[in-house]
Amino acid sequence: MSLSGFQFIMRHRIISKIERAGGTSKDKAVSIEEAELDLQERQWLNYFAGVFLGEIKKTDDEKYYI
Repeated sequence: MSLSGFQFIMRHRIISKIERAGGTSKDKAVSIEEAELDLQERQWLNYFAGVFLGEIKKTDDEKYYI
C-alpha cells in the first residue's frame, strides 16, 4: 500500500515527535501529551497505529512507540 504525499508527511511528523519524546520501545512508550501531538496529528494517529503499516505501536494504556 502506498502513501499519498499528505499521508507521508503526517506519518513522518508523528513518528518524529514520538521518537523525540523518547518512545523508542514498549518500555519507553509515550502519551500523546508527552509527544506533543497537535489535533491534526492526533486524528491521524489511530490510522497509523492501527493496521496501516504497523510502524507506530500502541500499548494497552494508550501510549505509543516506534
